[in-house]
Amino acid sequence: MFKKILIANRGEIALRIIRACRELGIPTVAVYSQADADSLHVRFADEAVCIGPARSAESYLDPKRIIAAAEITGAEAIHPGYGYLAENADFAEICGSCGLVFIGPPPEAIRAMGDKVHAKQTMQVAGVPVIPGSEGSVADASVAKKIVDEIGYPVIMKAAAGGGGRGMRIARNQAELESGFKTAQLEAAAAFNNPEIYIEKYLENPRHIEIQILADQYGNVIHLGERDCTVQRRHQKLLEESPSPVVSEELRKRMGASAVKGAKSAGYQNAGTVEFLLNTDGNYYFMEMNTRVQVEHPVTEEVTDIDIIAEMLHIAAGDKLKLTQDDVKISGYAIECRINAENPDANFAPSPGLITSFHVPGGHGVRVDTHVYAKYVVPQYYDSMIAKLIVHHKNRADGIQKMLRALDEFVVEGIYTTIDFHKKILADPVFQSGIFDTGFVEDYFRRTKGPAINADKVV
Repeated sequence: MFKKILIANRGEIALRIIRACRELGIPTVAVYSQADADSLHVRFADEAVCIGPARSAESYLDPKRIIAAAEITGAEAIHPGYGYLAENADFAEICGSCGLVFIGPPPEAIRAMGDKVHAKQTMQVAGVPVIPGSEGSVADASVAKKIVDEIGYPVIMKAAAGGGGRGMRIARNQAELESGFKTAQLEAAAAFNNPEIYIEKYLENPRHIEIQILADQYGNVIHLGERDCTVQRRHQKLLEESPSPVVSEELRKRMGASAVKGAKSAGYQNAGTVEFLLNTDGNYYFMEMNTRVQVEHPVTEEVTDIDIIAEMLHIAAGDKLKLTQDDVKISGYAIECRINAENPDANFAPSPGLITSFHVPGGHGVRVDTHVYAKYVVPQYYDSMIAKLIVHHKNRADGIQKMLRALDEFVVEGIYTTIDFHKKILADPVFQSGIFDTGFVEDYFRRTKGPAINADKVV
């Protein structure tokens, strides 16, 4: 096992990795920007190195500064967390060239899965169901029209190097195809420095289901069941649950087997997530693969009793998986609410600033992953998530009630948060029924005559 690990990230995920390392007896190095000097991950790491100003481009996104911090502290490996450089194949290569272990998949797998067109082709070859669409990137709207003539409307145009809803447009007719194609290209070029677009059939009213996998360096790959990430706004997840209320044991096995086949075909190693869209007929289709740990990994940890971060460390150190597929058991139900510093009544506008009071809930089956505390100043420069609240119970109905109780106990004063919004969502009869799709949040605001949420330019 490693003698020292540097964590190339900030916030709650940095603290989460520090905890896993400490339990394994591994000293840690935190890196931080000037804006994060008072963050808890800085306090609890064994060493901490300031790597630059508040702007991410000059700190958390600067490979040279991170590598320098690893070298001066004698770290042997780097855990990238999620976001920032976590899915940057060039950074993974730089780590290797500097004699540092990148705690994640090989650069080749990151590149293969990061290119959405190549990822789809890889899965198709492996026999994983994919959504009908273009074989590769599409040059212009005239070529797009020929594809649509074969698969029919509606279609969705996506950035080949994209993610997070950027570089996406839905077209339900030729006029929308022509206008949306150019816009999607411009957005893709601006967001990913790559204007390539591909086209897929747009699935109406799908569920968003993802499968967590673990893969070692010896060809062993297992899955840890599914997470349902259907509750989202503008393609950004708001809460996640496991198991999904619409996935049967038989469907779980089939989706899990597909995720494992796809990961093996891609030569994947370490933790990863294969994301699917599930339609109302029970058919599922590959959407993308995330080559990193997910924000929502705690819900899987709670229902499987498997420490995903610790497994990542063991795999990166060259250990074989000690678990087989038969060892993985789903026990009970878990749900995670992302607590963001945002004002839901103002179109979820960010709400940075001083937290004057902060109290986290507790009790049996309640977990809070956070890096903030009373008198902490939420910076304006980064993602607005300040905490993740996770509960575990014997079934979904009881789990929802436990989460409502925990949200009632969660006190954050001085800034706006999404706590009350989550309480409204969890109390909604449609959510409690378990029968909804990715348009649930927009539908919720329409039904309750809540504030407009700018549903989008994306859909």
